[in-house]
Amino acid sequence: MRVLVVNAGSSSLKLSLLDPDDRLLADRELDAPNGQTDAGALESFIAGLQQIDAVGHRVVHGGERFREAVLIDKDVEADLQALSDLAPLHQAKSLFALDTVSRILPSVPAVACFDTAFHATMAPSAFTYALPAEWRERWTLRKYGFHGLSHAYATRRAVELLGTERARLVTCHLGAGASLAAVQDGRSVDTTMGFTPLDGLVMATRSGSVDPGLVLWLLEHARLKEPELKEALEHESGLLALAGTADMREVVRRREEGDARGTLAFDVYVYRLRGQIATMAAAMGGLDALVFTGGVGERSAAVRENACLGLRFLGVALDGAANSEGTGDREIGDPDSGTRVLVVRAREDLEIARQVREALGSPIR
Repeated sequence: MRVLVVNAGSSSLKLSLLDPDDRLLADRELDAPNGQTDAGALESFIAGLQQIDAVGHRVVHGGERFREAVLIDKDVEADLQALSDLAPLHQAKSLFALDTVSRILPSVPAVACFDTAFHATMAPSAFTYALPAEWRERWTLRKYGFHGLSHAYATRRAVELLGTERARLVTCHLGAGASLAAVQDGRSVDTTMGFTPLDGLVMATRSGSVDPGLVLWLLEHARLKEPELKEALEHESGLLALAGTADMREVVRRREEGDARGTLAFDVYVYRLRGQIATMAAAMGGLDALVFTGGVGERSAAVRENACLGLRFLGVALDGAANSEGTGDREIGDPDSGTRVLVVRAREDLEIARQVREALGSPIR
């Protein structure tokens, strides 16, 4: 089965066509400012492809209903539309891509693959907020977790590299968005993002966790309006607010040059990352392997090095040469340390294609 993978991100639309053996036949990344992709460019790319048997769409939020990939029909699409408020940076963009591709390929089955689904295995103790029961039941207020497609693939690949399925992993998806997952024996038991993708780690433009009392104070005493506050927390915070740039490569460069803002941004980012890795390990009673993935996780030796420097109490130590010089999927931990450390290339496309084939009953290779 040839699967066209449609991955709608914050500012781009990534397209890839995979054959039954997961070989990449074609790929394209289209700009998607404000979530809108040039329909003509999209149609032109698809027209140049031969034989598309199914389409797999990355959808950020599946709520409580969608705990696995599902064939899309009108009812499913309506339910996804209703979840848009919970993931404002992504959900509407996924739906726009879904509508556009479905118009181009009306007879090809389309499957929604959810970033939240991987975390559906969390226990109530991990996903329940200490809020009034009426609120939790009326609005299904709970931790959902995100980046599940990336965490799922990183887990599968890590298991291959480790040679065992029974392992306590912390997978670190570090990109423009960032989250961690505690994965025990292949199942997510905790994660850093919560009710929305705004929670958890410091990100490129998102604040990550802040005191809810601070948000209330800004509304009440600073007289900020809700749209202004939302814009600031989603688009004007994170590395951008601290360093004046959302690009971790630039942050690292400025830090190396002694720039105070760049140094503060890097230190805040790594401090939060290190602490949350420890929290994820505590959820499993220990750590067997630490896995870095995503643009920053794969490419920033400085982030990996400084995060791991504070984790020796968990048995984490790096091989300096392997960390700074290697490429691709690899092991970068000190062979004498008790905890293994891996770098895995992010391949959400492979995870989406796998889930599409499973949802449609095609043999999984």
